[in-house]
Amino acid sequence: MTPFAANVPASETCPLYVDLDGTLTPSDTLYESVMLFIRRNPFNLLRMLAWLLLGKAGFKQRLAGAVRPDPARLPYNERFVQFLREERARGRPLVLASAADVRIVREVAAHLKLFQDALGTNARGDGLNLSRRHKRAAIEAHARASGHDRWAYAGNSRDDLAVWEGSSQAVAVNAPPSVIERLQKIHAQARVFDRVPLSLLTVLRAIRLKQWSKNALLFVPLLAAHSLDPHRWAMVALAFVAFGLCASATYLFNDLLDLPNDRVHRIKRHRPLASAAIAIPTAVLLGVVMMVLAFVLAFAVSTAFAALLLAYTATTLAYSMVLKRLALIDVLVLSGLYTLRIAAGAVAANLVLSNWLAAISIFLFLSLALVKRCAELEELDDERTTLAPGRGYQPRDLPSLRAMGMASGFLAVMVLALYIDSQNSEMLYANPEWLWAAAPVLLLWVMRIWLKTGRRELHGEDPLQFALKDPFSWMTLLAMGAIGLAATTGL
Repeated sequence: MTPFAANVPASETCPLYVDLDGTLTPSDTLYESVMLFIRRNPFNLLRMLAWLLLGKAGFKQRLAGAVRPDPARLPYNERFVQFLREERARGRPLVLASAADVRIVREVAAHLKLFQDALGTNARGDGLNLSRRHKRAAIEAHARASGHDRWAYAGNSRDDLAVWEGSSQAVAVNAPPSVIERLQKIHAQARVFDRVPLSLLTVLRAIRLKQWSKNALLFVPLLAAHSLDPHRWAMVALAFVAFGLCASATYLFNDLLDLPNDRVHRIKRHRPLASAAIAIPTAVLLGVVMMVLAFVLAFAVSTAFAALLLAYTATTLAYSMVLKRLALIDVLVLSGLYTLRIAAGAVAANLVLSNWLAAISIFLFLSLALVKRCAELEELDDERTTLAPGRGYQPRDLPSLRAMGMASGFLAVMVLALYIDSQNSEMLYANPEWLWAAAPVLLLWVMRIWLKTGRRELHGEDPLQFALKDPFSWMTLLAMGAIGLAATTGL
């Protein structure tokens, strides 16, 4: 960073006008407002399309009149904010100047308590979108009215170059290299707060690549049917990739809709979208591309598989927008989505899904969905908290949810025991009596994960992700596989 006005007396320091979107916050309040409005009602997207006819200022005015992001839940560039605090402490006038709707700008300024004034787009005033030359003119007029003939500006984008051309001093925050290069031709001594480049690791975290492990459930019907057909395995492998891309896209859309809640969550606030490490438009584009690729692969598998993937997508989006906030409905939907993966694997492999397998899946995954809800509620230490953020539960629901979850897990084991004594197991296994050893192994795993939930050892984590890092869970899986092999071979 280049030194900037380090020894200038406060009386000689020109006012600093600060951009909001991309500068003060790494996010964009317009996109934040759009996501909030869609979350309120998906059909609001049609209303926004009509508002585009009003022009930029009119669109922002209508949108801000309907919904505005909470300044307390916005991410901020902390190093830059600290710089602003230091400038204010030595008497420098600070003004927040943004192309965002003036109401949003004023609310952010009031929240941070750093700025003496706020300038923003006001459709009811001059009707101009406060960007580029319009922002420069507004800043010049404001500075003159305040008794200053010199002023400084802090921005981040190509649009800010027109503003910097009229400023006496310049600060660039989170600006791309091409903008920095052009800025330094105007202000060689511009102060630069470096941009954090978007890395592949950040993208992989945003699409939650590790969650692809859940899609291994697509291979369960092949294993249950003891199929070694390479064509069937190839089709399920293709289906696995399609499901992974689709699931990653829906995770992105879910995170976009849940930004305010994620930012107050102890763990989720570090996600790439919640922390604004990845921009909202980038996430939307990435999600759309992955969704298109997912359905191209799905149709390559079969039309029936593509139909199931469409059902999964629709259910997941409905869950993100509405169903996740409905107590009990949410865990039933989660259980159904896991079972849908198994059904999709059967369709991709051209196999008939066993009713026994479907029943075990529904009860087992309902238990795990309830594990996740209980782990989240255990995180709420303050019993006066009414609801978990974005959920329909209260801390006093914990005993009931625990009882439901443990009962559901035990029912999964009971269905397994009934299957062992059925005609289906006699047809598939040379020695099905070996399968009785699987019942206590699965029962032990279910009891253990509930015990760890009660001890708050899951820390609100997804139980399947916990299991992937848990040596005991891997030992359980190996034991179940060995028991299944023994029952198959008759050893």
